[in-house]
Amino acid sequence: MSSAAAAAAGATNPHLARLGFRRTLRPSAAAAFRFRCLYFRSKSVGQRWNARNLAFVVAAMDESSVEFSAIEDRNGVLGGKSSPQLSSSEGEESDGDIAYPSVDVDLQVNKDRSEAPGDSLTAAAHRLANLRQGDKRKRFRTGMLINFWLITFIVIFLLWFDWFSWRIVRKPLKPFFLTKPFIVSAILSAFAGLLYVPIVDNLKIHQILRKEGPKHSSKRGTPTMGGLFFIPVGIVVAKALAGDSSTQLSGAAIGTLAFGGIGLLDDLLSCIKGHNYGLSGWVKLGLQVAVGTWFSFWLDSASISSPYNMKYLAPLPPPLGLVYLGRLYLGLTTFCFAATGNGVNLTDGLDGLAGGAAALAFMGMSVAVLAICPELAVFGASMAGACIGFLFHNRYKASVFMGDTGSLALGGALAAMASCSGMFFPLFVASGLFVLEVLSVIMQVLSVQATKRLYGVSRRVFRMAPVHHHFELCGFKEPVIVATAYVISYALALLAGYVGLISV
Repeated sequence: MSSAAAAAAGATNPHLARLGFRRTLRPSAAAAFRFRCLYFRSKSVGQRWNARNLAFVVAAMDESSVEFSAIEDRNGVLGGKSSPQLSSSEGEESDGDIAYPSVDVDLQVNKDRSEAPGDSLTAAAHRLANLRQGDKRKRFRTGMLINFWLITFIVIFLLWFDWFSWRIVRKPLKPFFLTKPFIVSAILSAFAGLLYVPIVDNLKIHQILRKEGPKHSSKRGTPTMGGLFFIPVGIVVAKALAGDSSTQLSGAAIGTLAFGGIGLLDDLLSCIKGHNYGLSGWVKLGLQVAVGTWFSFWLDSASISSPYNMKYLAPLPPPLGLVYLGRLYLGLTTFCFAATGNGVNLTDGLDGLAGGAAALAFMGMSVAVLAICPELAVFGASMAGACIGFLFHNRYKASVFMGDTGSLALGGALAAMASCSGMFFPLFVASGLFVLEVLSVIMQVLSVQATKRLYGVSRRVFRMAPVHHHFELCGFKEPVIVATAYVISYALALLAGYVGLISV
């Protein structure tokens, strides 16, 4: 086939051009074309080939001869010293350095010599070109399925609870008292994401990936700071449905925005510096403690109405009952703000993990505080709906990340709900997943430091902390880890709601 014919074939067969063929194959009498698509990864020489630089090795064979056609990749001739060293972190669609199995396609033998082999070649090229599209559709279905079950469980529970809530709390409540703010906030948050994500993507505000740990190179270039669009939606919907008369609701909104401001400052510094560390750890913790301290002083000075007509009470399950904490209440408030904010921030490492777990934690806290402050319950349901709306864009594979702007704001909102109602114990239960993430980091640090001093060699409890990265390195798929975390968080949220109700 001449070069002109090859050019014509490339023009009529776009799949060949898409696969990167630069030289045509030599036709053979009875040819069995075998295409092999491989990810090449060599630890010894450090060569990595990504999906854009696939090498397609094609052999045309007959009974009398074996001939190999010359095929080049995008950057040079395959093999030899001229093969470039590429990094898997540039445009890869898979998580980490995963060696995909080879895909063999045996083409039908061209019995008629007059028929050009281009038709068979085009068919095989079409199949190979659609391999990655099928993988994307599979990932899309996985993320949507996890989201569907999460939303279904939350809506069913809220509808059931709204049906019986008047019997439980013995207060006249509006129909769909918790379901309505949840659904409204979810719809508005999902719609706001459709407007926000393209804008941030055009402004090149992208997530800076960590160099250590599991490789998430396919997430490079994903927009971040998603907390800017779904956190305000949750606050505004709660204010609109519950009214501005509640002091607890106003305080919770201010505490949420204050923690979101700390996260926004950290994200902006990360983008400016070009790495994933904005504020230093001690500075970030100091700001969180400062906001928590300010919130505790505000609680001390504000006139907050409660069913007990007394401040600094923490309801606990029977037989403990109401416990008067006195000034310890203020210190516990500061601790909850710092601990919960960091807990959600550490959990935000996989697509949908922090958002879904936070939505379930808000659901449990809404039930727990309903008898003490119905407006706070509306706030929690609205924030849960905002998290669900965010998950429409943050599901596996995520098109936007919440960043520290969202994770710290969610932690501050949970801590504010507990501080304004005294429901510290239900907060501890509902945030059980965040507690596990924080404990895994503490255990890892203590293990490394202790073994370093005792044996001179550091030993780790986990392969990497937080613990969700440990499971990743153990070989568990990202959707499996997230779905399991949802199941655990759902059980903890139900338990937190029950503990809160029996405590009151």
